[in-house]
Amino acid sequence: MKVLVINAGSSSLKYQLFDMDAQAVLAKGLCERIGIDGKLTHQGGSDEKYKADVPMSTHADAIKAVIDILLDEKWGVIKDMSEINAVGHRVVHGGEYFADSVLITDEVIKAIEACIPLAPLHNTPNLIGIHACEEVMGKDVPQVAVFDTAFHQTMPPKNYMYAIPYEYYEKYKIRRYGFHGTSHKYVSQQAAEMLGRPIEDLKIITCHLGNGSSISAIDGGKSVDTSMGFTPLDGLPMGTRSGNIDPAIIDFLAEHEGIDAHEVINILNKKSGMLGISGVSSDFRDLDSAIAEGNVRAALAKDMFNLSVKKIIGSFIAAMGGVDAIVFTAGVGENDRSVRWDVCEHMEYLGIKIDPEKNKFRGRQMDISIDYARVRVLVIPTNEELVIAQDTQRLVSEAAAK
Repeated sequence: MKVLVINAGSSSLKYQLFDMDAQAVLAKGLCERIGIDGKLTHQGGSDEKYKADVPMSTHADAIKAVIDILLDEKWGVIKDMSEINAVGHRVVHGGEYFADSVLITDEVIKAIEACIPLAPLHNTPNLIGIHACEEVMGKDVPQVAVFDTAFHQTMPPKNYMYAIPYEYYEKYKIRRYGFHGTSHKYVSQQAAEMLGRPIEDLKIITCHLGNGSSISAIDGGKSVDTSMGFTPLDGLPMGTRSGNIDPAIIDFLAEHEGIDAHEVINILNKKSGMLGISGVSSDFRDLDSAIAEGNVRAALAKDMFNLSVKKIIGSFIAAMGGVDAIVFTAGVGENDRSVRWDVCEHMEYLGIKIDPEKNKFRGRQMDISIDYARVRVLVIPTNEELVIAQDTQRLVSEAAAK
């Protein structure tokens, strides 16, 4: 079975084409800087990578670029889209409609659409990917939705409830859902393997840091708390998202700027975070370039981000009563050495200490802790696509067997 996995983020889109029978990745790539200028990186049957500037104003443009490169005479790995047996999609928000991955039907699409207000930066591009694949391959090719929210369904009520009138949970299911579930699940399992211990015996804090960022407390292999909430807007300041703010700011801005609450939320989602503070970019690499040139606001943006990560890690250690490992993953977590260093600096009293030489490495799985540290600090490249492919194969195979 060949499974195409589409993983659309707020400003990027990763894809992989898996041959599940051979346990092999036939092709993989990344569309990034969507909405900025657009860059495509693709790798097919060889180690050689194809890189090109491809205008990507929207996620629809990115999907088209993926399909074109998979079919390309030189760089592609298939001759016809009919070679793809199934498509697996990362879908960010399933609300309380879904606690597991599902085959996509018209009813599922309607439910995903109903969750758009909860994840406006993600569910819409997720749906674009679903519709684009259906248009190219037809309705006979099964598609599967794998939800970010599923892994966090193990959180206890004291951690997922908000201190607002309980009737709003009963009427509207307003609660903390959490996101990046496939990533947090994967890297926590990999961490247990690295440590050579059963995951059931471990307390792990996983830091998925990228344009969108979240942190999870995982106790015994189960998510017990996470930084994102009702929507992915909650938690850390991110690429373009504000993260936690005083909710009264929404009413204040609406009144003084002469705009409605919807427009304020749009500002908090798309014009805030690293972009809003720095005035430079939502991309951490652009911030580093600006910092090197002496840009004070870019430096402030990264300082705010790093401090927020540190605070959440500290709170989760307190809530779990300790921690065995802290994991850094995703684009920033895997590659930004300064973020890892600043987050873990001055935490020796908790048994956390990074080795500066080991921390020089980027984008590879390794333990970057100093040898004598009680808490292990791990860098683990995430593989959400593999989790999605496995769920897709499972559900399609189960459906075929019925």
